[in-house]
Amino acid sequence: MLLLAVDTATPAVTVALHDGEAVLAESDQVDARRHGELLIPSVDRVLAEAGLKLDAVTGIVVGVGPGPYTGLRVGLVTASTFAAVLGVPVHGLCTLDGLAYAAGTAGIEGPFTVATDARRKEVYWARYEDPRTRVGEPAVDRPAEIAERVAGLPAVGQGALLYPEVFPDARGPEHQSAAALASLAAERLAAGAEFLPPTPLYLRRPDAQVPKNYKVVTPQ
Repeated sequence: MLLLAVDTATPAVTVALHDGEAVLAESDQVDARRHGELLIPSVDRVLAEAGLKLDAVTGIVVGVGPGPYTGLRVGLVTASTFAAVLGVPVHGLCTLDGLAYAAGTAGIEGPFTVATDARRKEVYWARYEDPRTRVGEPAVDRPAEIAERVAGLPAVGQGALLYPEVFPDARGPEHQSAAALASLAAERLAAGAEFLPPTPLYLRRPDAQVPKNYKVVTPQ
């Protein structure tokens, strides 16, 4: 097994290689405006560090969000393209699940909350019973609207650090890690678990929308 994991759903452009037992190489860069520019060089870098070629990869793991439209689609399109070219499966995982798994590696047992920055003064968030067990589906809300539901819980992710009045017990990790995502995927593959399709989890409509009512300008 050789998994190539990528995630661009957050400001982190993160890539990792996992052989089913351990992470072989990883690259993490935080730049919310350069996902498309940084992702492929990051893939090249982790392959070179591991001394492997792309054709050795047996599966692609990708974070499907939630995340902003532009950054999120970079990782998903890249993952699907690699999978099609190599003829290997692509396994989608919730980005928040990757952060939760990384939190467990950092020593957080649960229950806790994961929150990432959704912009517009909102967060993408979900509650976890433990690092591998999410409670319910991810959501997007203003922090003040969920204060009662997350009260008293530790929280991880950039969204938690941005709103300390709602998440007073904010901890690391702050950003997504493809290494954690790959490790979680390797566990799920070994257990025969199902994965998400490689389609974006936006949770809200993009900023640009087609006008609903067109003004008639043709002659009558």
